[in-house]
Amino acid sequence: MPDHENSERLASYADILAGELPGAWTSTYLPSENKDDLIDLTDRVWDLDLVADTLAETALQHAAVLSRPDGAQFLVLDRHDDRDGFLIAALAPQNLPDEAYRAVPEPNGIALVDDPFQGAETVAGDLLARYDSALAQVRHNAIGGVQPSQPERVVLTWQPDGSLAAAPVGEVAGAVLSEQGFVQDPQSGIFRLGGDDTTVQAHAVLAIGRQLDALGISTALQHTATRTAPTVTLPPAPAATRALARRTR
Repeated sequence: MPDHENSERLASYADILAGELPGAWTSTYLPSENKDDLIDLTDRVWDLDLVADTLAETALQHAAVLSRPDGAQFLVLDRHDDRDGFLIAALAPQNLPDEAYRAVPEPNGIALVDDPFQGAETVAGDLLARYDSALAQVRHNAIGGVQPSQPERVVLTWQPDGSLAAAPVGEVAGAVLSEQGFVQDPQSGIFRLGGDDTTVQAHAVLAIGRQLDALGISTALQHTATRTAPTVTLPPAPAATRALARRTR
């Protein structure tokens, strides 16, 4: 179990490191009492090299998590050798399918010197760029059959389970989808509306079409990439209702 001095040292180091990294990072210290959280963090370490080897030999006794508003996270932990400093590793996003990680190289962690200011320079010049690249790849993979929207056009994609999904561009379109019952996945950024009630879907699509049209944004419906139906731009709202009615027969 880490002693008080080592706990303070790690927490202080992580706080300074978070403040020196590019972007808006915050630091959260997790003591040994947070056993379940530490186990979960160990499982999420996105590393097959230095940090993975360390955790295979020594269980995580305490740690600090650096978090960015977009969901990116780093784990800062002790070294267990004769050298000063710490280790830092990327944390894999939660709730993404395993397929999203296929063929994406792990952004393996690195060792940091005892100086957090120098450590921040090392992270910014190496690990951060690799992590951002890997994050972008897995999030893109997680989109799957959801066709990305454009600033002036929101694409709603039918999913095999009957739900609707969309990857809107901009807060305005996202707010309209949320208002009509779509729920955003915090990791992939995709908005989804369940297919249990097609009447609810019909009303949602109708309202979305009207609201976005008033904002100068068009709306389109399409099937997933596994189907052959082309993307169809929605005409005035009543036609959207008819399209949904045909689907429910």
